[in-house]
Amino acid sequence: MEQSKTLAGKRLLCGGLVGAANSLFGGGGGMIAVPLLTKTGLREKTAHATAILVILPVSLFSFILYAIRGYYEPTVLVPTAIGVSVGGALGAKLLGKLPTKTVNLIFAALQLLAGAFLFFSKT
Repeated sequence: MEQSKTLAGKRLLCGGLVGAANSLFGGGGGMIAVPLLTKTGLREKTAHATAILVILPVSLFSFILYAIRGYYEPTVLVPTAIGVSVGGALGAKLLGKLPTKTVNLIFAALQLLAGAFLFFSKT
């Protein structure tokens, strides 16, 4: 029972960190959700899939708060939603077929590229 409470506490902390990152940066909570979820005992692919699931309500709630403040551009909603949906479906199919090591390497490469882009961007 005590171990169950400890695990629930770790996952609660993980969720809080992911939610804060996602809201603060307008996304990206999944980038920290996957490593944090694996630290709480989830297998790699399960952590990737779970990160997607937990980001949905966080993103929706964050969007509502941003929208109330006028921080969004409605013209990008439909084309971006279509692209994200198609890409998400393809990614979900690939996740089931690719070896865990390959998924981790791709994930790490994307994090590195995102970090480099932010580091070297002029804004």
